[in-house]
Amino acid sequence: MNAVQLERLLHGLRQLDGEKEWVEFKENNDSPDMIGETVSALSNSARLRREPYAYMVWGIADGSQQIVGTSFRPAQAKKGNEELEHWLVRMLTPSLDLHFYEVDEEGKHVVILEIPAALHTPVQFSGNEYIRVGSLKKPLKAYPEKERELWQVLNVSRFEQGIAAAGIEADQVLRLLDYTKYFDLIGHPLPSNKEGILSRLSSDGLIVAGLQGWSVTNLGAILFAKSLNDFGSLSRKGLRVIQYAGRNRINTLREAPGNKGYAVGFEGAIGYINALLPESEQIGQALRRGVRSYPELAIRELVANALIHQDFTLTGTGPMVEVFDDRIEITNPGRPLVDTLRMMDEPPRSRNESLAALMRRMNICEERGSGIDKVVSEVETYQLPAPSFLLKEQAMVVVLYAHRALKDMSKDDRTRACYQHACLRYVSNDVLTNPSLRARFEISEGNSAQASRIIAETVEAGLVKPANPDNKSRKLMQYHPFWA
Repeated sequence: MNAVQLERLLHGLRQLDGEKEWVEFKENNDSPDMIGETVSALSNSARLRREPYAYMVWGIADGSQQIVGTSFRPAQAKKGNEELEHWLVRMLTPSLDLHFYEVDEEGKHVVILEIPAALHTPVQFSGNEYIRVGSLKKPLKAYPEKERELWQVLNVSRFEQGIAAAGIEADQVLRLLDYTKYFDLIGHPLPSNKEGILSRLSSDGLIVAGLQGWSVTNLGAILFAKSLNDFGSLSRKGLRVIQYAGRNRINTLREAPGNKGYAVGFEGAIGYINALLPESEQIGQALRRGVRSYPELAIRELVANALIHQDFTLTGTGPMVEVFDDRIEITNPGRPLVDTLRMMDEPPRSRNESLAALMRRMNICEERGSGIDKVVSEVETYQLPAPSFLLKEQAMVVVLYAHRALKDMSKDDRTRACYQHACLRYVSNDVLTNPSLRARFEISEGNSAQASRIIAETVEAGLVKPANPDNKSRKLMQYHPFWA
């Protein structure tokens, strides 16, 4: 925070009509345990009151907000032999990015401790959680109604409401964010003045107003940053696209480390990926046309899913698309919240609901619950092997495979395709049958026994089951997914 921002913050704090649930005024009380407990209470209360930061201020009298000065010097304060700030961070769970600021005002010393609002879970100090009740600090467990309310707020806050850049001027907000792209994507006319633009960005949670100026939220930055490098904590979250020569990662042909916000750069990223993919030539009546080897709709949906459903708490990693000669791998950090075998029927769950909702509003991804269905449907239309959903230790990888003849597919390939076909039929209020599977694999009617063998393999794998076990006619057998 620079001198101008600090002066603005101090002025804003003095304009308050007394202490708040997210603001505490002190004079000289510098007890480390008192500070730690108050940090927990203020952080939790700030989240409850939808404030991005809480503040603990030394040198201002509560009530009059007059500057009285303080003898507290945080840089010199210790708990035992340990520096106070280091000790506080160690005693808080989860750790908070605390900042002490010192300023001389009216010839008197003032100290401001800036405290981020709780993000994922209530903040504990020394194993205990605290909350503010009015201007009083209380154990959170003693107020179950506030604890329930706090958890409700935390469950919908998560990553999106975190702050990517704090205390900046309105003009800087407009320099950092591609606001014209925002209005274009939501189909809203661009306001005629700066105040109208900021008001609209604020209404969607992309920016928030605070005592020290405007702050850009993680939601605003990750979607509309002109450059994610301007937001240090998010600089590794851009979408990387890598193309390799061959079927392994030995030789890299090209790499594009994305640095634009997802909404700003999405169409460009999809166009770049498609340009890397081979085309086959089809001859129609009097003209030739190139046909992509992979369905663009499937790529769009899977890339959008990787952006939306990633776990932003995992540091040093981001979403990635890798293009090989025989497949495309799309990786997003974090394990999925839904069983990979139930992607097509379970209600979708997202860690980042605000991000998902806004990307759906902007038509970047499909409506809730329809995306994977469309991916599987497109793959079947293109007669490609069924996609794989692979779990890694801290990631999920979706693999789209290039075309392979049925005779070249492994048993796992066949049963996976049969199972996904059964799921797609079921969610369409239909059933898997021998004829439907023949159409899926382009098996001739005279070779129906081959389709029967694939169905039998899938039943044996426990992935599909007879829809009517009492039916004795193999010719008329119908099948459902195992979970139906």
